[in-house]
Amino acid sequence: MARPDKAAAVAELTDKFRNSSAAVLTEYRGLTVAQLKTLRRSLGENAQYAVVKNTLTKIAANEAGITTLDDLFNGPTAVAFVTGDPVESAKGLRDFAKDNPNLVIKGGVLEGKALSADEIKKLADLESREVLLSKLAGAFKAKQSQAASVFQALPTKLVRTVDALRAKQAEQGGAE
Repeated sequence: MARPDKAAAVAELTDKFRNSSAAVLTEYRGLTVAQLKTLRRSLGENAQYAVVKNTLTKIAANEAGITTLDDLFNGPTAVAFVTGDPVESAKGLRDFAKDNPNLVIKGGVLEGKALSADEIKKLADLESREVLLSKLAGAFKAKQSQAASVFQALPTKLVRTVDALRAKQAEQGGAE
């Protein structure tokens, strides 16, 4: 029979997996408490970094329907549970790992899809959600401006053509 404290820990981790848009597994061996505190701050407000027990976390992940991480639960493991923008947290992990080579990104999961360490680094290279949305809005605005120009050009061209026809008729009428 499972001990109540372990059952509560599994239930809490299961909730974190279910309520997170992404989870990134890391190995933190060799990092000091101060460095872990700095890492937690660098992840942003929408991520929670927790040192976890492999067996309990594996059970919790499986209960949350995530079975693709089973091979990553070895050695000292910590999980970054991301509830907001996963790009921001991935950037925080990548930048911290550059300065602290003891932090190793093992892999993770993004909205149910397994990610390798390389895919998480590619995710970190993306621009933030806000920047991408503003670029999209700019593209829509540009397309609308182009459409407006086309619609405005059609009547203008028609008026010029009609004026040219009138002038030609006037020339022909005056020449007769």
